[in-house]
Amino acid sequence: MAELQFNGVTKEFDDGTIAVDDLNLKIEDGEFVVFVGPSGCGKTTSLRMAAGLEEISSGEVLIDDEIVNHLTPRQRDIAMVFQNYALYPHMTVSENMGFALRLAHVDKPSIMSMVKSAASTLGLGNLLDRKPRELSGGQRQRVAMGRAIVRNPKAFLMDEPLSNLDAKLRGQMRAEISRLQDELGITTLYVTHDQIEAMTMGDRVAVLHAGRLQQYDRPAGLYRSPANLFVAGFIGSPPMNLSIADVERSGDTIVVRFGSNQLRLLPETLESYPRVADYVGRQIALGVRPESFFRRSASGDEQLIKGEVNLIEALGAEALVHISTDARPVESDLLLDTSDDPEAITAIQQDWVDMVTRADPRMLPERGERVEIPVAVDELHMFDLETGDALR
Repeated sequence: MAELQFNGVTKEFDDGTIAVDDLNLKIEDGEFVVFVGPSGCGKTTSLRMAAGLEEISSGEVLIDDEIVNHLTPRQRDIAMVFQNYALYPHMTVSENMGFALRLAHVDKPSIMSMVKSAASTLGLGNLLDRKPRELSGGQRQRVAMGRAIVRNPKAFLMDEPLSNLDAKLRGQMRAEISRLQDELGITTLYVTHDQIEAMTMGDRVAVLHAGRLQQYDRPAGLYRSPANLFVAGFIGSPPMNLSIADVERSGDTIVVRFGSNQLRLLPETLESYPRVADYVGRQIALGVRPESFFRRSASGDEQLIKGEVNLIEALGAEALVHISTDARPVESDLLLDTSDDPEAITAIQQDWVDMVTRADPRMLPERGERVEIPVAVDELHMFDLETGDALR
């Protein structure tokens, strides 16, 4: 096991493109860390620099406090698990899993012992004589992981390992990889564009955008306390509702006004976002999570948002109710993403804000109905419109 550290790591390609810009973070011994972000954010390039597959333009990668910039991938003693499995089609499962050990001149009895042990852990014991073409996608991914496990490396580096699997199998493999990493306790860096994988698997998650680290935190911290507009809009499904709001003072109270709606900020909200008092007379980006609707604040305070129901998505255990308001949308470059990745976030260009709310499917309004719904004001999020930073 090992610590993995990025100190001011930058990658600039020959055409001047900066793929990773001054990356600083530390992965602790035995920790499972996920790099997540839209296509082109620099997450895979960062992983490849850690592996030694991509040259570092500046900065240092350290493994166990040793600078490894000059070391080859083999000398770094890490194991990669790739998106496309990278299995040898002419070899059996057993031969694929033991190939790296054979190259290292480990004796055959030891290789078989280690392969069988890893196969047992991964549920591959009865598949050792099969070729990759005879396996399902999930089984191939297990073989790729088994090949990494038998080496007993200092760290695992996994690059989108589940992206070729269907949704149901991805869910199963997420749980299996998490269980396996917990059992083995091996330091793991995992790259994905899927925020569900990131939030359910990572001890900590690094959110990247345009080559820069946006926030590095535990999943709950990313969700409850996003550092900026990008993290607020990227983490969460459905994403956070964001609108432009005017900050005003009403007597001893600060209110935020968005369209014809206004909310009175509670003392606990001001305690979480103390800088908002400096924005009286200015505009901010106001964020509300879908689950913060149809609820009162923890103190019992009830404040309402009015709008018109324009869509109801019944999902079984819950429903998503879309409420049209006359608030103005946030049109910040920090939210726009021109990536070709269909799963990358993009702002919807319209003149009003659709508030997406989570609701009890047994108590739904009618489409087209004018409604006033409660919102937990102690769960609001507020950001500077220019910098995108949270007003903490």
